[in-house]
Amino acid sequence: MSEQIKSTEKAELLSKVVEHIDIKSFDARPIIAAMDKMSFTSRDLARATKIFNMAVEDPECAVILTLAGSTSAGGCMDVYRDLVATGMVDAIVSTGASIVDMDFFEALGFRHYQGDQFADDTKLRELYIDRIYDTYIDEQELQSCDEAVKVIADSLEKRPYSSREFIYEMGRWLKENSVKKNSLIETCYDHGVPIFVPAFSDCSAGFGLVKHQVENPKQHLSIDSVADFRELTDIKIAAGRTGLLMIGGGVPKNFVQDTVVCAEILGVEAEMHKYAVQITVADVRDGACSSSTLKEASSWGKVDTAWEQMVYAEATSVVPLLASDAYHRGAWKGRERRNFAKLFQK
Repeated sequence: MSEQIKSTEKAELLSKVVEHIDIKSFDARPIIAAMDKMSFTSRDLARATKIFNMAVEDPECAVILTLAGSTSAGGCMDVYRDLVATGMVDAIVSTGASIVDMDFFEALGFRHYQGDQFADDTKLRELYIDRIYDTYIDEQELQSCDEAVKVIADSLEKRPYSSREFIYEMGRWLKENSVKKNSLIETCYDHGVPIFVPAFSDCSAGFGLVKHQVENPKQHLSIDSVADFRELTDIKIAAGRTGLLMIGGGVPKNFVQDTVVCAEILGVEAEMHKYAVQITVADVRDGACSSSTLKEASSWGKVDTAWEQMVYAEATSVVPLLASDAYHRGAWKGRERRNFAKLFQK
């Protein structure tokens, strides 16, 4: 296949941009109210939305968002950005993909594209197109994202950084270099909302940092995951009462829940997370549910069972409804921003 034909075929496949849903453009309150009178997952979602609203309305409560999976690439990127911009989220714990491969990637001017889950993946590889279910990414653009991470790393003091600290520097860099403004990283930078990525190397950041270290073998920066745990525990201790909105599970979910136990080990009696919602398609029968059900987490001293709700649904189908309901209720308008970034300013 000639390069010209490849280029034409690739352009055709990368022609339908994923458009991120705008929770401000519709009012989900009537839908959630109707679901509250139904059963099954609909009623679970209505109760989860009630619990999230309780956390936002509680003046003593700090809200922590956790992200796992690919909902940002699938069209929910602006949902999370708007939760931060309106002051409904005070800290984020995420997988690297959501923050770097998706949000930072689009801040550089690149996009995600609607594709086909039944596509010929061998053909996609020939065209340098990566697939996330039915969503496409241009691999060449993703490698540009890797390189941008390396550029940031090359510019910083060579020492260990928490992921929170490095992502803060990414936000600072985006203020001068972003193509798409108001990314999640940049919005968090503006509002003092820390982002933690406990497995930071498991994404495009990892490729960029590996290249940074290889090219600077005697003097390079590194990511300190223990500092991540300590800093997030500092936030839990400073916050006191906390609420969790967890999209997916895995490392981000377990990481934020463990802060209660870590505080106890440090000799501080920290309150269990008072409000907790998890939206997931994971199963409980393997003893995991992508890091335990919320009721199970209570046995570990992590989550209070009074206001917790599991929602077994694919997140892009329900997160916009929950967030739109909270946005249009407007409790965020009088909510105090925690600005936890100040905890780490020297």
